Amino acid sequence: MNIEIANRLVELRKKNNLSQEALAAKLGISRQAVSKWERAEASPDTDNLILLARLYGVSLDDLLKTEDEIPVSSYEEDRMGGACEGEQGFDEGASNSYSDKDEYVHVGFGGVHVKDKDGEVHVGWDGIHVDDKKKGDNVHIDKNGVYVNGERKDKEWISHHAHFPIILIILVVYVLIGCVWNAWHPGWLLFFLVPIWHSLIDAIEKKDAGRFAYPVLATLIFLCLGIFRFLWHPGWVVFLTTPLYYALVNYLKDLFRRHRKQDDEEEIYEDR
Repeated sequence: MNIEIANRLVELRKKNNLSQEALAAKLGISRQAVSKWERAEASPDTDNLILLARLYGVSLDDLLKTEDEIPVSSYEEDRMGGACEGEQGFDEGASNSYSDKDEYVHVGFGGVHVKDKDGEVHVGWDGIHVDDKKKGDNVHIDKNGVYVNGERKDKEWISHHAHFPIILIILVVYVLIGCVWNAWHPGWLLFFLVPIWHSLIDAIEKKDAGRFAYPVLATLIFLCLGIFRFLWHPGWVVFLTTPLYYALVNYLKDLFRRHRKQDDEEEIYEDR
């Protein structure tokens, strides 16, 4: 984290009358993490940068602006190297490149980078990045998600649509095994996977294992044991694991809260 940006984070927090604890609560992180940002010992991830910009009512550019020299990226270095050797044809780092003052195309091991007066496009191992200077828009797609003009766009889609493929797959498989093997029963057991999948997605997104539909999973296991192995007894014992599951989830939650509280107290002691 650049010290200039760290100082700006402190200034913006105080300007908005927020303590480190209050800011951490709004972001869903520990106070220790906020403290490390403001001491330039760590950097916020992309999601937290966007949340900070929204919370403080500033743009990402204003939040991250700095006087430090911007380092040349790897593909920019490749492009510059390729431009020097462009007249010699193909080389080891690039299969095709040409360059002039306002536009160029570079194809190499780092990916494809195209630039003209209207914008830039980079497709590489780190994702897809598009900067449309004509319209003033930018799109970034990488392992962290889909961002349009600095705002993440894929979370809502995943929340509402990630379960659709599993419904379609289950329906196709059910019809297939019913028509080919006449296994309409017990093929209907497949539909238990729908609420299991929904709840699993929700538990992952909310980072809360308590949202997972464990009782549905226990019912599915019980029915499978009974139908396929005729173990209705003692298969019913699987239902006794349901309270154990939620007890374990609650225990781990409390353990995590105590651990985070201890870290915050240690951080406060160190700051003093």
